[in-house]
Amino acid sequence: MNYQFIRKTLLFVVFFAFSANLQAQQTGTESKYDPHLAFSPLFYTQNGNEFRSASGYPGAKYWQNRADYNISATLDDQNNTVTGTVTITYKNNSPDQLPYIWLQLDQNLFAENSRGNGLIKAGSRYGARGEKVNGGYKITDLAVSQKTQAVKFTSVIEDTRMQIRLDKPLAANGELITIKMNYSFVIPINGSDRMGHLATKNGEIYSIAQWFPRLCVYDDVLGWNTLPYWGAGEFYCEYGDVNYSVTAPASHILMGSGELLNAEEVFTPAQLKRWNAAKSSDQTIAIRTAEEVTDPKSRPAKDKLTWKYKMSNTRDVAFASSKAFVLDAARINLPSGKKSLAVSAQPVESNGREGYGRGVEYVKSSIEHYSEKWFEYPYPMAVNIASNISGMEYPGLVFCGWKAQNEQAWGVIDHEFGHSWFPMIVGSNERKFGWMDEGFNTFINSISSEAFNKGEYKSAKTDMHATASYMAKPEREMILVSPDAMVEANIGTNLYYKPAIGLKLLREQILGHDRFDYAFRNYIKHWAFKHPTPFDFFRSMENGAGEDLSWFWKGWFLQNWKMDQAITSVTPVKKDGQLESYNIVISNLEQMPMPIILQVKSKSGKVGNIKIPVDVWMSNKSWTINYPTTEELLSAELDPEKILPDVNVTNNTWFK
Repeated sequence: MNYQFIRKTLLFVVFFAFSANLQAQQTGTESKYDPHLAFSPLFYTQNGNEFRSASGYPGAKYWQNRADYNISATLDDQNNTVTGTVTITYKNNSPDQLPYIWLQLDQNLFAENSRGNGLIKAGSRYGARGEKVNGGYKITDLAVSQKTQAVKFTSVIEDTRMQIRLDKPLAANGELITIKMNYSFVIPINGSDRMGHLATKNGEIYSIAQWFPRLCVYDDVLGWNTLPYWGAGEFYCEYGDVNYSVTAPASHILMGSGELLNAEEVFTPAQLKRWNAAKSSDQTIAIRTAEEVTDPKSRPAKDKLTWKYKMSNTRDVAFASSKAFVLDAARINLPSGKKSLAVSAQPVESNGREGYGRGVEYVKSSIEHYSEKWFEYPYPMAVNIASNISGMEYPGLVFCGWKAQNEQAWGVIDHEFGHSWFPMIVGSNERKFGWMDEGFNTFINSISSEAFNKGEYKSAKTDMHATASYMAKPEREMILVSPDAMVEANIGTNLYYKPAIGLKLLREQILGHDRFDYAFRNYIKHWAFKHPTPFDFFRSMENGAGEDLSWFWKGWFLQNWKMDQAITSVTPVKKDGQLESYNIVISNLEQMPMPIILQVKSKSGKVGNIKIPVDVWMSNKSWTINYPTTEELLSAELDPEKILPDVNVTNNTWFK
């Protein structure tokens, strides 16, 4: 989520680290490096099993439970409320009997006395941001049944979780149970920067998410995953089919996740014609223009309309509704020959070519790129909503900051739709491992931006020397810390930036594009619509690439190791008085091993480039490179292109 948040973080990181490097001083060449710690063979403490293979892929008996939802809801724009009825069909595919069932009630974060409100500090972007809102779910008429017969149960709500205690356990291996309830909640203006509503000159924009009770995940790793919703941690959801209808004022246009089932009922005849034309057009078609927004004839002459959607094999759905929307659409072409629909809805204030007037173009390009590069987009639509949410992703629909322009508008759309792959397709546990969606997504964004429109918004080259000192400071914590347990100021670095840099290092400096891309695609393919853990990812990358990367996972993800390579001596080697080579000694002074990249320059101007794989650090604290030459060397420099995370540049150079 939140492209603007990470963008500001990265600017701060670069500035801070550049300043720190100016002050860095070499205090000696004594090495702190322990090769046995870095390359210890006992990284994986558990063997593969029938549920999760040693290869990092799902095992022969991998299982996961399923939750299907039928929802009927109403949006009240006078009282800013959502009222609904949800029927959940839950299937227990596990080998375990379940005496109770846990549900997520994320709206309860916005109740006055929630646990999350007690944790969120003033000035945080999480929670209701100081708004006094009568938030939280109001739940009535809870019922549980099996095969249409009522089931005895009791229930308890604890903060953002509900436990349904069954009189008779839900049987293993495929038994179904149905849960039904009525609910309502007040919509906060800004709900943890993930949902809310925005006043524009032509009406309110409602961005509605976490809008119905959802099943917690029961898996083979932890059993029930019941971490509360406290703001920083995002979501972990079961997959299933969602059929939903939302009744809203007829003056509104309501765009949601999935497939719109009744376009002929909710659009005017002119809009319906344009909507259908967009499905066959590679060029953006205006369904409702900016000029039509204030024209009452641009909406059906009714009091209310019900919009009907369905989405298959999804972990969630969201929607947005407003009478202020300009609406654009165009076709998305997928590698298999299938089609999807790129949609952008924005107020007139956001509609210029500098803003979301190019929204459909951005959506279309982003989805087509990721589909070709990694895994085909599985949803019938991809909807961008310009709102007061600075950036948040849901299956098939994203909310993006309404004031973004040009590169920022591209960046936030591309980032949020990159989340279609992580975590919407690859369904990791965001609440515990936020880096498995934010970091992976930030990584693929850099490749997408380079490809878009011949590099129109290509990112500037990363100066790793300028960021390494900042990332390695002890107060930065580690990547493998749950988001809610992480200092908020570190989230941009540890969930987004550092994991993305780590994957880039693997792809460009350690494995190479071919091996990395092959392994990464297979990780996505095998875990599509399933629930991988960090160690499933580590194993799948190692098996797919054919490389022991435990030293990298330990240092970069589990710990916060620093890298500091130094040129400690340059000695000419002569035979019979004639120069024949130089011995250049490189020392590894900190705990993080990395490949050696060395550039030497001779008196004649000749440049020599040498790359030594990381393996030399398996049993050595220093390594001697013998560089054959009959010319006098004038200089040697480690990592001249600044692509490795070296925390101390003062020991990287030697001059004669």
